[in-house]
Amino acid sequence: MTGPSSRAESLTARREEILAQLAEIEQELAALRTDREGVDDDDEHDPDGVPLSAQWSGLEGRRESKLAALAALDEASSRLARGEDGLCRRCGRPIAPARLAVRPEATTCIDCAD
Repeated sequence: MTGPSSRAESLTARREEILAQLAEIEQELAALRTDREGVDDDDEHDPDGVPLSAQWSGLEGRRESKLAALAALDEASSRLARGEDGLCRRCGRPIAPARLAVRPEATTCIDCAD
C-alpha cells in the first residue's frame, strides 16, 4: 500500500483532472444552450447532422459520469482520513498499489472487482 501523503496527492490530482473535464463539459453545454436559443424544439429531423437533443443527452451523460467519479473520489478521501484506505470492502484484504495508482477511488481488490 502506498503512503497516506502519496495517496492523498493521487486523489487530489485525479479530482483536479475530473474537475477540469467537468468544466469542459459545462462549457460545451453552455454553447449548446446558446445554439438552441431561437431554434424550434423539433431538431430530430435536421438533415444537417446530429440533433441538438442527442448532443445534449450525450453531454449530460458525460456530466453525470464525472459527478459520480467526483463523489467516488470524495468517498476515497474520507476513507483515507479515517484510516480505512486501501482495504477491499468485500474481503478486507489490501488493494494492490498498482490498482490504486490507476483507480485511486477503487473500493475492491482485483479478485473482488465486479
